[in-house]
Amino acid sequence: MLRKKATGAKSAPRASARFVGTSGDALDRRSFLKRSGLAAGGIAAAGTAGMMTRTAKAQTMDQQAGVEMVKSVCTHCSVGCTVMAEVYEGVWIGQEPGFDSPFNLGGHCAKGAAVREHAHGERRLKYPTKLVDGKWTRVSWDEAINEIGDKLLQIREASGPDSVYWLGSAKHSNEQAYLFRKFYAFWGSNNGDHQARICHSTTVAGVANTWGYGAMTNSYNDIHNSQAIFVIGGNPAEAHPVSLLHLMRAKEQNNAPLIVCDPRFTRTAAHADEYVRFRPGSDVALVWGILWHIFDNGWEDKEFIRQRVWGMDQIRAEVANWTPEETERVTGVPGSQLRRVARTLANNRPGTVIWCMGGTQHTNGNNNTRAYCVLQLALGNMGKAGGGTNIFRGHDNVQGATDLGVLSHTLPGYYGISEGAWKHWSRVWDVDYDYMLGRFASKELMESSGIPVSRWIDGALEDPANIDQPDSLKAMIFWGHAPNSQTRLPEMKRAMDEKLDLLVVVDPYPTMSAVLQGRQDGVYLLPAATQFETYGSVTASNRSIQWRDRVIPPVWESLPDHTIMYKLAVKLGMADEMFKHIQVNDDEPLVEDITAEINRGMWTIGYTGQSADRLKKHMANQHTFDRTTLQAVGGPCDGEFYGLPWPCWGTPEMAHPGTPILYDPSKPVAEGGLTFRARFGVERDGQNLLAEQSYSVGSELKDGYPEFTMAMLQKLGWDGDLTDAERAAIDAVAGEKTNWKTDLSGGIQRVAIDHGCAPFGNAKARCVVWNFPDPVPTHREPLYTSRRDLVGDYPTYSDRQMYRLPTMFESIQKVDYTGDFPVILTSGRLVEYEGGGDETRSNPWLAELQQHMFVEINTRDANNLGVKNGDMVWVVSPAPDNPRVKVMAMVTDRVGEGVVFMPFHFGGHYQGENLRDRYPSGTDPYVVGEASNTAQTYGYDSVTNMQETKATLCRIEPA
Repeated sequence: MLRKKATGAKSAPRASARFVGTSGDALDRRSFLKRSGLAAGGIAAAGTAGMMTRTAKAQTMDQQAGVEMVKSVCTHCSVGCTVMAEVYEGVWIGQEPGFDSPFNLGGHCAKGAAVREHAHGERRLKYPTKLVDGKWTRVSWDEAINEIGDKLLQIREASGPDSVYWLGSAKHSNEQAYLFRKFYAFWGSNNGDHQARICHSTTVAGVANTWGYGAMTNSYNDIHNSQAIFVIGGNPAEAHPVSLLHLMRAKEQNNAPLIVCDPRFTRTAAHADEYVRFRPGSDVALVWGILWHIFDNGWEDKEFIRQRVWGMDQIRAEVANWTPEETERVTGVPGSQLRRVARTLANNRPGTVIWCMGGTQHTNGNNNTRAYCVLQLALGNMGKAGGGTNIFRGHDNVQGATDLGVLSHTLPGYYGISEGAWKHWSRVWDVDYDYMLGRFASKELMESSGIPVSRWIDGALEDPANIDQPDSLKAMIFWGHAPNSQTRLPEMKRAMDEKLDLLVVVDPYPTMSAVLQGRQDGVYLLPAATQFETYGSVTASNRSIQWRDRVIPPVWESLPDHTIMYKLAVKLGMADEMFKHIQVNDDEPLVEDITAEINRGMWTIGYTGQSADRLKKHMANQHTFDRTTLQAVGGPCDGEFYGLPWPCWGTPEMAHPGTPILYDPSKPVAEGGLTFRARFGVERDGQNLLAEQSYSVGSELKDGYPEFTMAMLQKLGWDGDLTDAERAAIDAVAGEKTNWKTDLSGGIQRVAIDHGCAPFGNAKARCVVWNFPDPVPTHREPLYTSRRDLVGDYPTYSDRQMYRLPTMFESIQKVDYTGDFPVILTSGRLVEYEGGGDETRSNPWLAELQQHMFVEINTRDANNLGVKNGDMVWVVSPAPDNPRVKVMAMVTDRVGEGVVFMPFHFGGHYQGENLRDRYPSGTDPYVVGEASNTAQTYGYDSVTNMQETKATLCRIEPA
């Protein structure tokens, strides 16, 4: 960790002491820099936003003249920073940040400044490898595909298609993510997922069920308009560093107060005007405590609520219970501070609410995200510039991969998995529905949510009699996913070692999968190309879609993910139907054809207007877009919003400009305006669910209205506006029953928008989600709570069957672990590393910055334990068999008493054992360490099965 030293002497061996591949000896700093190809001082520069990085190499004028500048997008967080790659004769020789990009404005964080090394990194997988008698052995691509395919077909024959798990990636482009979801649909299973399940699935569920879409409503840039910024469970300064440029602009230019609520004093909190430290896992209580003051003083936006919100009275009844005294009892925050926060939010409108995984990764995460939404509805901050819920996504394309349906419970575009959804996508794919049905073990399983990635461990370990599918999991395909980002690693290791017949890792780096398992055979490592070695689109957190150009050809024997998918589809006998309308050249599917297929089917969320040509034009003309509104001012994209943020309605020919702010009625729908989505019917308990006296500018319907269907067009007399081709396409689906989501012509959308209406209707946001376990967001104590006195008042749920598996709640919470495990354990991100850390810990620029896995311990707690800064300690878990991790102590007051924090980016150690020698030769990361999730416990959200990582228990022991 970066720690202040008392003297100039090194306090411990540097990361270079653990570098393997050129020598077994420790390296001093000068040797480290020399062997890494880094100039002195370059490492410090890499951590500075806005700095340019390039190899320290003299160039002649002729070489400079031959340098090609290729525009790409950073592959780390979701801000979407532009990377300008300098390429000479097919070699990536340097990079600059994109100064024309409206997102990063010429800035880079440490990770972004070092992405060149991600593509050229010497620790990458270089060729296909399999485990033979416990040794990694090189094989050809043909051998690997044939052997893996044969084993998959054997498992399918013996146990059914659901015994194979297809774990996709937020690192895939949109086209690759879409193709991956299509792949496991054609395989005949819903047992697939990706990182969103364990980062923002509770956001998507909570937000989509409040007002229609499960995504960021505004944008990083729109924060420039915010009069107040409320951050809860997020640390943008480290997790999304360039985003802080936008927050600080509002803070400095608008004098917008920054309020940061977090159990830990983070680098973001260091910028705050008001820092609120609260007990981990008490988010709902905290928000209701703030809302208590808003209601008590009449600070809510009554007219906004009357016109556009349903169920606020039920919220008011719950909030009445959260007096300042009760809120302080549960959260630890004084009522006087929350009154000050409430007054600040009320006096500085519109304000924005920002959250990340600190709010989502809980057993009641869906309650947290809905409570954040309700706060904004009460203040009237939705659908306005400077307002909204700005939800910061963690990976570069986690938004896109989620939109494209790489999940266990939906098809692309959030269509679900009902018969109607399958028939829609069968029409898009031009295959018979009966063909698709025949690929599945049964119609019931075709329409049944699969096992989420958070629970694949139980899909393998659980008694098959308790699983709602024919057999347990026998094969696991990790396609761009780090296993150490998941909880319960000891049980994952047991599943890998004892229950799987096949384990396949497809990734540019070997990931911890290569060493966590202790198998002798049945493991394959396949080298995927990085996103800099291919091309396609990627969706930033604000719903803008950007086009990446290929920087360099794939290095060594790596292949693009979509090429690997095609090769495997051929082996499995699915390619002819799956690629019917996608051109394939030398085993590589044409990316633009995949984009066009996405455009043909993704009507629900408006991924239909963003053709590859339109996206490429935006990238070429970044300089024409306003840095705050994201709207082009003149030029070839005049009037369009950067990246055509979805929904971009209709066909590309319709030229919709994209929607910069969701639910903003102040502009026509045709110009990017919107209402709340009519997704939940028109009436509930005799009450109107449609908007009242609120509508988009230019709407011919001057009140609320339901979603559009052909029958509705006929009733309004607007069906005459359809073309003959549009009418024929509508008749081919279901005639007058065809709705805006299943009309492949886009005619219903076009006509609705021509009349000023939103195709998805005009409704009220709902504060009460009657189909969730807690219709009104409710505080519930964590399963491993430190406050046994609160369990009776705020108990968890009953155990239940979810996503095909038994899921425990009360059976865990009823056990008191506090005697042996008195400390709350939480986890989070570091600025230097990302995700499971395999890429970033294999990057010499970043490896030098952060060399030790650590645990932050409060000063008083450390002194009571006899632990000094830099000592090695054990963090012991209350999970079965009490797994433990050996890490370095960082004594600090960043965490409060009784709370410890660990970052989750490390891997390569396991319960005190260094596993470096288990990696294939030359692929071990420069920095290895314990995975925090070895010590994390069981716990899953009641709606999405999001894992709990922010509020469990542990014990600290000197090592």
